[in-house]
Amino acid sequence: MSHLPPLRALEIFEAVGLSGGISQAAKRLGISAGAVSQQMKLLEEAVGLSLTVKEGQRLRLNAAGQRFHEGCSQAFERLRAAAAELERSKNANNLYISALPSLLSKWLAPLVAEWQPEYPELSVYLDGTHTEPSQAEANGVDFRLSYGEGIQDDQHTIELFRDCVVPACSPALLAAAVPAEDARKLLEYPLITIDWRPKFDSPPSWEEWFADNAVDVATVSNSRIYSLSSMAIQAAIEGQGLVLAQYSMISKDLEAGRLIIPLMRAMPMPTSYYLSWNPNHFHKPQCRAFHRWLIARGRDQQQVTNDLLERSA
Repeated sequence: MSHLPPLRALEIFEAVGLSGGISQAAKRLGISAGAVSQQMKLLEEAVGLSLTVKEGQRLRLNAAGQRFHEGCSQAFERLRAAAAELERSKNANNLYISALPSLLSKWLAPLVAEWQPEYPELSVYLDGTHTEPSQAEANGVDFRLSYGEGIQDDQHTIELFRDCVVPACSPALLAAAVPAEDARKLLEYPLITIDWRPKFDSPPSWEEWFADNAVDVATVSNSRIYSLSSMAIQAAIEGQGLVLAQYSMISKDLEAGRLIIPLMRAMPMPTSYYLSWNPNHFHKPQCRAFHRWLIARGRDQQQVTNDLLERSA
């Protein structure tokens, strides 16, 4: 096939794959089932291959159709992202910030909510994703908050702060503080684990924390494992167990009384968070202002980490 199939047929094909059938795709697109069937026929004629198989009264994608649909979906997602970026670019008073999901929801978003009232005309777009923006996508991103070694190899990147973890739980689970010499007592409660591997180096484990507190534990049992810090923290808030949480992500929950720290023994994270920025966007005053403000918040958070580690020494 030397040319692309009709774009409208591809669009309808994507909807059929997402919806699971002709009639469902018709409802999704707001057109008739006959129109969907006609476009599907045009597409199959264009590619010279059957993409569907009939099961009773329903039509579903066959193996070839599923493989083709995966590529089409990715292409349409990129088109939608590009269109959204064009739409945002119409507004000069905007700010696009990309960050890791848990860092965004538990640390950055509350801070932005405090900062943005100073710029009431500003539209702030917060994008929570583990995927680092590609070179093409980066043109639409003003700032990116990342984690891990190697991120800092860029003249437009700075270390923001290095966090630490502390044990935390709902006051309903453990109402009183535990003396440092009784760290073993935490083993009596369900322990919530955060594991980011293989993408990132995970936070310190419960085994490492207990070893640091002179408690000999080969393997922690009765543990529930989460890949997202925010999910693990929410589980702790709901009283499901103790979590080794990043202090930056639980400070608001501590202030609100949703969480407590039963034993103030902090351990540093394996590496730091980094802030990257798009130098081509620094003509925008909101970018310069946000850059200064966020670096200052990073310094504040680093001081908190230093104080906690000093208290735990």
